[in-house]
Amino acid sequence: MKRCRRAESSSKETAEVVDIEDISFTGKEIPYIRASLLEWYDKNRRVLPWRRISNRENGAGIEDRDTRAYAVWVSEVMLQQTRVQTVVDYFNRWMEKWPTIHHLSRASIEEVNEMWAGLGYYRRARFLLEGAKMIVEGGGEFPKTASSLQMVKGIGNYTAGAIASIAFEESVPVVDGNVVRVITRLKAISSNPKNSTTIKNIWKLARQLVDNSRPGDFNQAIMELGATVCSIAAPSCSTCPISQQCQALSLSTSHESVQVTDYPMKVAKAKQRHDFSAVSVVEIVEEGSQSESRYILVKRPDEGLLAGLWEFPSVLIEGEADLPTRRKAIDIFLKQSFGLDLKRSCKIVLREEVGEYVHVFSHIRLKMYVELLSLRLTGGTTLLKKKQDSATIMWKYVDKKALSTLGLTSGVRKVYTMTEKFKQNGNSSFSEKTRKKRKEIVK
Repeated sequence: MKRCRRAESSSKETAEVVDIEDISFTGKEIPYIRASLLEWYDKNRRVLPWRRISNRENGAGIEDRDTRAYAVWVSEVMLQQTRVQTVVDYFNRWMEKWPTIHHLSRASIEEVNEMWAGLGYYRRARFLLEGAKMIVEGGGEFPKTASSLQMVKGIGNYTAGAIASIAFEESVPVVDGNVVRVITRLKAISSNPKNSTTIKNIWKLARQLVDNSRPGDFNQAIMELGATVCSIAAPSCSTCPISQQCQALSLSTSHESVQVTDYPMKVAKAKQRHDFSAVSVVEIVEEGSQSESRYILVKRPDEGLLAGLWEFPSVLIEGEADLPTRRKAIDIFLKQSFGLDLKRSCKIVLREEVGEYVHVFSHIRLKMYVELLSLRLTGGTTLLKKKQDSATIMWKYVDKKALSTLGLTSGVRKVYTMTEKFKQNGNSSFSEKTRKKRKEIVK
């Protein structure tokens, strides 16, 4: 793996090729970077709730150290792919409900998903719960080293390093996107930051820099620098405490064609997959007041995208299918899953297209065609209730109040909001032509 550093000879630019495995910090650089970063961090660190918990004396008892490790763990997992400002409120609510790992281990996945709703990447929440149960079942004491922490489900190199260094003062590095950016700029590393060899060597460089006397603070300092000063698009090099050691800055001042933001190398994102689904908000209308309506929610498979989460009945379809094709797919799904035969076991009160909604995941662009399907069961709700005796409940029959408390994803909540708005604003303003067309569809 090669790293190119621009150099200048006379008026021409030449390229000096360096093997990335040969790059390292010198004996003079290391103490300067450590001291400068720690001094800067002591003056500029942000006041964050998890730091108040983790910033305690090293002589704390086992219980305090474990609480500190738990707080670091929760915060680091929440901060993955999420802004600090967003995480603060979630972290405070989480720690109020589950102040220790023992409290969390007694929670259900439904409770955890409810608390996590809106943060996205729900697998993180499931791993937190499973990891807590694993630690408690193993005796209840937090692993103290990075290597032992990686034995816990869901804890990888980065999270293990963060917990071990911040909570237990183990001299180990952490490498996240912020650290990658700082180190690639310090050493002007232009190789692909996603490449396994590059990543391995960035970990090696990060390990060289860790301050043995304050490993946790140093790791937080270098991450803080990347988050607040050495930013992706607009680095504040004039306020950077280690700008004198930054080779990217040095190159940018010597060559007009070089910018600090050239590092790390920009990597093209993988092309998003385009998926399509028909979503049916199935409302079961009982005899009497409309307020007695309930909704069917389906549990997603325990593996894969949004594993184990609740959603309205939906079916993946091939491309931008037309209305009859979408309805046919939904009808088959309802009959196979719940025994709901729209021609025999229930009466269609209303079936209308609500609209379209595009939900973007990291690697998938999902276009949802949303419909409202109001049904009155000919045999009453006993048809549905009989089917809930299964040991593993794969669907729920819930009212509006329950919907508001469930840990639904932002996509599912958007679909529900669309439907409620449609019901409030649309039903009274349908044209006579639309009403007639609806009756024809129902027949």
